[in-house]
Amino acid sequence: MTEIAEASILVDADTYAVWRAITDPEIIARYLYGTRVESEWRVGSPIVYRGEWEGKPYEDHGTILEFVPGERLVSSYYSPLSGKPDVPESYQDVAYVLRQEDGGTRVTVTQSGCADRAEADRMSSNWATTLEGLRSTVDA
Repeated sequence: MTEIAEASILVDADTYAVWRAITDPEIIARYLYGTRVESEWRVGSPIVYRGEWEGKPYEDHGTILEFVPGERLVSSYYSPLSGKPDVPESYQDVAYVLRQEDGGTRVTVTQSGCADRAEADRMSSNWATTLEGLRSTVDA
């Protein structure tokens, strides 16, 4: 059994602006710690994250599983920094779900496949910080 990490935030912007922020590599780099993201943004296409964490370069990757513009983006996700082998069982799914709410957009991120509650809690906290950065970037 695996655990799920989750974080949610209300962004004072329309879903178009938020969708652009989660799919435009230039905007992503501004709130995702300088990470460079590459993808064709189609179901079945690869998604690659490149950057530096604690002074070490990394290249995480996955595949776009769902792509519904303005509503939902789901990808598989693997990071060599996890220390796990690059095999299907080591991949997690990350989902961004957008919903109009109170004149803004509710962004909820879930990350399935966490090994235990401690990892899920740590990832939930990381996503909450990332979503705060996304909100600040979109609101700027």
